[in-house]
Amino acid sequence: MGKVPETEAFGLAAKDESGVLSPFRFSRRETGEKDVRLKVLFCGICHTDVCMAKNEWGFTTYPLVPGHEIVGVVTEVGAKVTKFKAGDKVGVGYTLSSCRSCDTCTDDQENHCPKMIMTSGGKYYDDTMTYGGYSDHLVCEEDYIIRIPENLPLDAAAPLLCAGVTVYSPLKYHGLDKPGIHIGVVGQGGLGHVAVKFAKAMGTKVTVISSSESKRDEAINRLGADLFLVSRDPEEMKDAMGTMDGIIDTVSATHPLLPLLGLLKYKGKLIMVGAPDKPLDLPALPLILGKKMVVGSMTGGIKESQEMVDFAGKHNITADIELISADDVNMAMERLEKGDVRYRFVIDVANTMKPTP
Repeated sequence: MGKVPETEAFGLAAKDESGVLSPFRFSRRETGEKDVRLKVLFCGICHTDVCMAKNEWGFTTYPLVPGHEIVGVVTEVGAKVTKFKAGDKVGVGYTLSSCRSCDTCTDDQENHCPKMIMTSGGKYYDDTMTYGGYSDHLVCEEDYIIRIPENLPLDAAAPLLCAGVTVYSPLKYHGLDKPGIHIGVVGQGGLGHVAVKFAKAMGTKVTVISSSESKRDEAINRLGADLFLVSRDPEEMKDAMGTMDGIIDTVSATHPLLPLLGLLKYKGKLIMVGAPDKPLDLPALPLILGKKMVVGSMTGGIKESQEMVDFAGKHNITADIELISADDVNMAMERLEKGDVRYRFVIDVANTMKPTP
């Protein structure tokens, strides 16, 4: 077929609650004066994409083009764009836009803005749907674009736009980014493995907490963790009680919190970044006796996301990925639901996502 018009886009969309993705043609807006248009090269597959595609949270609007771990190259900029030019390597994460004036926006936490517009599955100011990175190109306001360091491979950098900042943000915010701090990381998946890498680069002591003994060698010898703790082993858990300053809990399945609270020191923090679909049992007494805290955290603001990728560039931090063809996305999402990925799927969008006649 002929050249695709600049305003016409193609990608993969879920069209009902089956969550199955199929080819989809749609339109992107023209490049506005403060907009950046980028050719999507790679897009990570986040567990959120699966939840949204299947309407597990109850607010999905179809058709849905998933994808918010997007990296690519700038192809066009608006007349008033000052930060980027054609050819720049850039990324777009979870936040496509925000109100810019509320308390969270002025605090550089646009991801918590009440009027935040999601990159995928949201509604833009003109009431059109936002379509994510499982597509050939994207248009985004320049203030929500992240510059990717030149030394980072784009495919393995893509998951940093969500998974990376999701674990980097709470480590920084809660002061758990300093040498001498002891961090626990629950779960050795897409979030957990980059949490280990960031925490180690910050100079902290890191213990991976997993239900599977089989992950011990990988955690220590590949990811660089200092210690490995099997959560099903009562003796190991007992020996580690009261040793950790903070725990990043990345697990999205239902699991007990009481054993994790026991691992924390006085004033320790259990930080939830996974999103189980059922309520978790939270006992009050361990919190009261140890002045401990259970808090949540979600992605990060644009300034923080740029800081995160710059830190990743300085320390050569990337995600461990399985690069897949666009034809294999449905298979990858099925595997992701089963935890069968090491540790993040990334779609080779530019080379494999082709328009259908």
